[in-house]
Amino acid sequence: MAAPWPPLPFETWQPTCDTLHAHTQVLGKIAAALAPPEPEFQHLPLRVTARGLETPQLPAPDGSGSFGVALDLHAHEAVVENVDGRLRRVPLTPNRAVADVTHDVLDAVSAVAGRVEITFKPQETAWSTPLDEDREHASYDEAQVADYFAAVSRAASVLAAFRAPYRGRSTQVNAWWGSFDVAVSLFSGRGADPPSQDFIMRNAMDAQEIAVGWWPGDARYPQPAFYAYAYPAVDELRSRSLSPAYWNDELGEYVLDWEVVCASDDPFATALAFARGFSEHACTVCSWDPVLAKTIAGEPPPVA
Repeated sequence: MAAPWPPLPFETWQPTCDTLHAHTQVLGKIAAALAPPEPEFQHLPLRVTARGLETPQLPAPDGSGSFGVALDLHAHEAVVENVDGRLRRVPLTPNRAVADVTHDVLDAVSAVAGRVEITFKPQETAWSTPLDEDREHASYDEAQVADYFAAVSRAASVLAAFRAPYRGRSTQVNAWWGSFDVAVSLFSGRGADPPSQDFIMRNAMDAQEIAVGWWPGDARYPQPAFYAYAYPAVDELRSRSLSPAYWNDELGEYVLDWEVVCASDDPFATALAFARGFSEHACTVCSWDPVLAKTIAGEPPPVA
C-alpha cells in the first residue's frame, strides 16, 4: 500500500525547520569551500538521498582523496565519511544547538579529511547569528523531521520525473541550503542578463530557464508548496489558469499548495501535471525552441 503524503504545517514545525535549515547551511558552506565551481552554482546544492541530505563528493583538504558530509535523517546525525573508510558521526538531537553541531561537524571533517575553513554567516535566512555562535536554534523534533523527509523525498521524485525526458541542459534535483528548497531548472540554451550585478545574481541568473521546485514554507509564504517560475519573466507568464495552482503576485511565480496536492486522488500525478503544464505555457510565452520544448513531455521519448 502506498504511504500517504504527509501534512507539514509550517507553524507547527518552524522551530525544527529553522534548526534543520541551519544544519544544511554548514554542509553547503563546506561544499562552497571545496567543490570545483560550476555554472549557476551547481557545485553548491545538496542532494536528496535515501537517508537524508548530503553534499556531493568533495576533494579532501588533506590530499587523502575525497569525502562527503550527510545529514542522516533516519539516524538523526551528521555523518562525515572519507572514501578511505574513515568516518565520524555527530548527533543532531536531543535539541543540540546549531553552534555545537557546527563545531562538531567541522572537527569531524578535520579528523577524516583535513581542515576546512568556512564562512559562518547564514545565507538567505531570517536570522543573522553566525552558525558557530547560534544557540537560539536548537529545536529538533524527530517526528517532524521524519515528516519533512517524507515530504521532500516525494517532492524530489516529482521533480526528477519532470526533468527526466528533457533533451536540453538541465540540473539535477538540487536541495538549496540557502532558500531551503528543492528544485530543478531547465535551460533553453540562451543567455540572459542577470537582474543585478551582485555576486549571486550575476552567476545564478545568467541563462534563460524554467525552474520548478518545492519548499516547506518560510516567512514569506508560511506553508509548504510547489512553485514554478521562468526567467527572464514576461508579462504573459501569469495569463494562464493552472488550477489548482495559482499565480502569486508577491512571489512572482505560480504556487501549488502542498495540502492541495496531498488531498488529491493522485498526489504524484497532480504535482507532475502542474510542472509540465507550467513549462508548456512558459516555453510558449517565453519563445523557447518548440522542438526542444516538446521533449519536456517526452516527445520524442528519452529511451527508444
